[in-house]
Amino acid sequence: MSTQPMTPTAPPRRRGGNDGASARRRGHRSAAEARAGLLLSLPFILLFGVFIAWPVVQSMFMSFTDMRISDIRTPFAVDFVGVDNYVTAFQDPVFRRAAANTGVFVLGGVPLTIIAGLAAAVALDRGVSRLRSVFRIGFYTPVITSIVAVAVVWRFLLQPDNGLVNTVLGWVGIDGPNWLGDERTALLSLIVMAVWRNFGTSMVIFLAGLQAVDRGLHEAAALDGANAWQRFRNITVPSIRPTLLFVLVTTSIGYLQFFEEPFVMTGGGPLNSTISASMYTYNQFGFGNYGVAGAMAYLTFIVIGIVTLVQFRLMREK
Repeated sequence: MSTQPMTPTAPPRRRGGNDGASARRRGHRSAAEARAGLLLSLPFILLFGVFIAWPVVQSMFMSFTDMRISDIRTPFAVDFVGVDNYVTAFQDPVFRRAAANTGVFVLGGVPLTIIAGLAAAVALDRGVSRLRSVFRIGFYTPVITSIVAVAVVWRFLLQPDNGLVNTVLGWVGIDGPNWLGDERTALLSLIVMAVWRNFGTSMVIFLAGLQAVDRGLHEAAALDGANAWQRFRNITVPSIRPTLLFVLVTTSIGYLQFFEEPFVMTGGGPLNSTISASMYTYNQFGFGNYGVAGAMAYLTFIVIGIVTLVQFRLMREK
């Protein structure tokens, strides 16, 4: 009986070394990509640090010191005063009036802006079939228009003697007020102008959110007998809750910082009836009261943070 020679078998390949080499290569590749990403983002990091991060840190430092314009050459030789600047801000009657005006502006302007933007978005999404793009451009044009141009137009419209608004009111026998010169109507006029100027942004965002609403749900609800309002309240609004939250937060933040409207239109008058917290803070910087101005700015920042957190709590998904 013959025996066949046995073929020697090759030893099993050791995969550990290759796996280790592959892991090292992946590690080197990741490190190289990280270095390249850091190098490409370095210009932005430098600009952000110099023009945003450092001024923010400096303003916080100023809010706890007695720094004034005379200390501009020796910013680190000022005295630490703790929270005295914050107490001064709370005790300032003009700042309290400015904070109250800002609150009225937000409480009046934010809901009107959201309602107008949502109404326009729903109309363009479902009701308007012709010239839809023209309407979109028309509603959004005020957003990209210079506030100076808007202010000039609105000041002409609201003139007490020959303004278009009072002229139209006169046609029906109504004697229109001095809209920007009367402290009872000046802030209301700024709210109306702000809503007209800014609801186009909300409209565009709501239009994007409405595209994600399931049309099948509307059809099923209509078959069950739900009317248009019921479908809007029970289907559309819950479906665009994230979009609504985004619009609410961004609009509130913008209106809490409102500055251009009173600065350009009324200068804060009459009798400080339209001065805002941001405008009064700006004035304090102009007067050289850097410490108090820094405290006022951070008080506004704290209020914005609190309002944002409350809105996230109220509008979060159930």
